[in-house]
Amino acid sequence: MSAIPAEFSGVTAVTKANIYFDGKVVSHSILFPDGSKKTLGLIYPGDFHFGTAKAERMEIVAGECVVKLDGSDEKVPYAGGQFFDVPANSGFDISVGSGICEYICSFLD
Repeated sequence: MSAIPAEFSGVTAVTKANIYFDGKVVSHSILFPDGSKKTLGLIYPGDFHFGTAKAERMEIVAGECVVKLDGSDEKVPYAGGQFFDVPANSGFDISVGSGICEYICSFLD
């Protein structure tokens, strides 16, 4: 398993937040010189569903969550230092029971 990054250098941070589910999920976009993009976000307690156009890697920075990928019945717990991949044109359910789940979302080719 790769280490979760603690910081990104030489990037542009978009100040306008991406706000979902009445503010229970909030992220900011980070733009890299090579044209790639990631989002850094927080998920507050609750149950949420996200759809994906591109494939994504969700790295959990801190906190805990339970994830069920579309098309699967398996609910998998994740904690800080772990990640999961989501196929393109798919989606996932994510549940946070308590506290805040911090994440980095990378958009994969």
